[in-house]
Amino acid sequence: MAESYCEYVQTLDENNLHKIYHDRYYGFPLDDDNLLFERLILEINQAGLSWDTILKKQNNFRKAYKNFEIGKVAEFREKDVERLLGDAGIIRNRLKINAAIYNAKIVLEIQKESGSLKKWLDNHFPRPKEEWVKLFKTKFRFVGGEIVGEFLMSTGYLPGAHVSWCPVYKKILCLKKKIK
Repeated sequence: MAESYCEYVQTLDENNLHKIYHDRYYGFPLDDDNLLFERLILEINQAGLSWDTILKKQNNFRKAYKNFEIGKVAEFREKDVERLLGDAGIIRNRLKINAAIYNAKIVLEIQKESGSLKKWLDNHFPRPKEEWVKLFKTKFRFVGGEIVGEFLMSTGYLPGAHVSWCPVYKKILCLKKKIK
């Protein structure tokens, strides 16, 4: 077994979902609130399952959750919950579905208060994982330490997405320098 995700994906074909995710998305900073919301909801849905399952269902999630447009998800009602519970293309868990809808409403509140989810995250950066988890638990539902940690690592707010010798690590460092 590989010691890191970076080592693991080096053994995979270029078309493998894990390889694509690692090389193009994992650890890269996101500026778009809908993309941040999508990542949070995917991390919530991964709880108790493999990331492979989520990657295989990612396009189904986008369709089912209206391309993760926060305003649209916040307006979901019981008929939408029932539709999602009947959709075999996604994770059919009422708690996770309800958390997505609730969290969309919270993101809308954050956007009103801070201008965007991205700005809200930036305003709390940097902080240790434990403090992030406490902060997230005051706002969002279905967010434990693993979910918050992976969300923040996958979006560049916490270190650890890539080992230092990984070419993607260097690419992300260059991106972050350009942003500053």
